[in-house]
Amino acid sequence: MIESLNTDRLLMRPFVDEDLISLTQLHAEESFWWFPLRRAMTAEESRNFLARAIASYESESEPSLLAVIELSTDALAGWGGLSVPRFLPEVLPAIEVVWRLGSAFRGRGYATELGAAALQWGFSALELEEIISIFEPANVASGKVMDHLGFGVGREMTDPTRGLPLLVRSLSVGDWRFTR
Repeated sequence: MIESLNTDRLLMRPFVDEDLISLTQLHAEESFWWFPLRRAMTAEESRNFLARAIASYESESEPSLLAVIELSTDALAGWGGLSVPRFLPEVLPAIEVVWRLGSAFRGRGYATELGAAALQWGFSALELEEIISIFEPANVASGKVMDHLGFGVGREMTDPTRGLPLLVRSLSVGDWRFTR
């Protein structure tokens, strides 16, 4: 189920081992992981993250996170795509659209751009009926991206591990087609 996605400014492709240095630098930014960790990731955590991402590509039945490359610089800007939100069992079965960008790549519309590409993939190629997006209400920027992508108001939940408030928003294929 691995697929590369292209937009005018971004390439979303499977992670490779050579992404480790750039990924570790992104994950070392406290703001990259503020929601939900409230801290940066260590080099070891980044190494484990990359190994899990690469291993997930062996699944034929689930979409996986993709490296997000800024085409103009060929830099790793972050990651995103579609994934199964196992950390929140109450919403399963579900597919979530996700995005995380380094601070140098925020404020340019990249999250909306990669989110739209992931939705296109999910609804068109994977023929999903619904895609969700989960965020902490304090993460106003992510909420605005969800607004731009057409997600509904959502329902309140609590992160079972950290006890933090979450908002789970959804978008049906019908609403997605209507808002495009």
